[in-house]
Amino acid sequence: MKMVKSLVLGSAAALVAVGGAQAADLPVKAKAVEYVKVCSLYGPGFYYIPGTDTCIKLGGYLRADVLVNTNSDNTGNTSGAGGANNRFTNGYTWRSREDLNIDTRTATEYGVVRTFFDATFSWTSDTYAGQGNGATVYSPIGAVSAPNNANSGAVAGGTVGVYYAFIQFAGFTMGKAVSQFSAPWANYPGNNYDGLVGGGGTITGVNQFTYTAQFGNGVSLSLSAQDQTAYYQAGVNNILAGGAYGTSDYAGTISPDLVAMLRVDQAWGLFQASFAAHDNHAAYYGGTELTGHPDDKWGWAGQLALSIKNIPTGPGDTINLQGVYTNGATRYNIQDLAGSAGANTIYGGTGLPGVYQSIGLGVAPDSVFGAIGGVNTGQQLVTTWGFRGAYVHNWNPYWNTSIYGAYAGITYNDTAKTLLCGVGGVGGSVRTTLNALGGVMTTCNPDYNIAQIGTQTQWTPVKNLTFTADLTYTHLDQKYAGTVSAPSATIGKPAALYELKDQNTLLLLLRAQRNW
Repeated sequence: MKMVKSLVLGSAAALVAVGGAQAADLPVKAKAVEYVKVCSLYGPGFYYIPGTDTCIKLGGYLRADVLVNTNSDNTGNTSGAGGANNRFTNGYTWRSREDLNIDTRTATEYGVVRTFFDATFSWTSDTYAGQGNGATVYSPIGAVSAPNNANSGAVAGGTVGVYYAFIQFAGFTMGKAVSQFSAPWANYPGNNYDGLVGGGGTITGVNQFTYTAQFGNGVSLSLSAQDQTAYYQAGVNNILAGGAYGTSDYAGTISPDLVAMLRVDQAWGLFQASFAAHDNHAAYYGGTELTGHPDDKWGWAGQLALSIKNIPTGPGDTINLQGVYTNGATRYNIQDLAGSAGANTIYGGTGLPGVYQSIGLGVAPDSVFGAIGGVNTGQQLVTTWGFRGAYVHNWNPYWNTSIYGAYAGITYNDTAKTLLCGVGGVGGSVRTTLNALGGVMTTCNPDYNIAQIGTQTQWTPVKNLTFTADLTYTHLDQKYAGTVSAPSATIGKPAALYELKDQNTLLLLLRAQRNW
């Protein structure tokens, strides 16, 4: 009995020892994993960055464009190879693009601190340029071309663009964002065509320092200083430097553009009034300080915009309208994507005997200056006016169609016309440059108008996937008459006589876009 008792107690002790060892081997309870949490403070798509009180949202799109009858991606074929209307004019231009944006927001005792970044990664086909000897060179955007002939092994490449990069805090916006002058739809009252005239642009953002005061009931006032160099300089053209319209002669940066914008944004729609002051700061009449310089001249621009929502033609239908007037601030009308300084050079056919082809010209800098009778002039500001608008109709939740249009008029004052055209049909930089080879310009008037009309249809078969067809017609109404010499070897135009004539051009965009 005693032996049995000892055996039982020994077995129990062994079991206790084994159990203690097993207990010692059990893992210590780990801290709870901090999973990413939904942030519902700022709308769908936001999440808390783990370990912080900052919310983040990622977004963007992937887009594929094919454009017919142009050498650029949807800015218009009004100059260069696109305006040549010959074998250098692309039958199509192709672009594939990915957009990425990052939005972060943090609630503080001063209100929300927000940062926003948007970048694009693009691959776009480009243009062949003539070398004047029967050979051409291909120059893909963002690429390093091989020497002599790019067909022998150019290094292809794409481009990276920073659209927006700004901080918002306590009513301030600091960084690269759409100009406060622009209407909320910027270049697009009801279209995807980039090159509409008739109002402000900077859809790709402009550096700025802005304060916005909110008064309630949708009423706000923004005061802004924004960089003028990247997108708002149309040219301070020095006639003494050569060229038909002179050569741009900017000095260093002195003053940013100053912008004020009042907006009323309510359920019925939106009203906005914008004003901008723009300093034109030119360098010297000649190559050194000894030649002197014209004084600075401030230009300005004013714009009114109106949006009417939910009109009786259908749910979600919209009318967007805006009008603008500028004096020495051309880019607030002929916006940054509407051509290089509003420089239109379009070739076409002619019925005039003894003339090779026709050409339409229209250039719109901020100012011109030079000398008349050996006496230097000050800057002569160029005046413009314009409007743009669109009507958007939703056929059903999957289909919508818009009709849109724009118009701009450009006028030079009498002194500017004398610099360009001379007096009594003699002299002037335009006549001197373009009347070579026996050209006879019977009417020299640099004023011009440009009209645009288009229609766009979109199909959205599933959420965030849209297919677009956008057709745009542009008419250049130029005021010159007679004949000129306008050779251009890079686009195959010979040294011959060309009839000065109004021109037309047509552009078709086909787009597929997936937002995420």
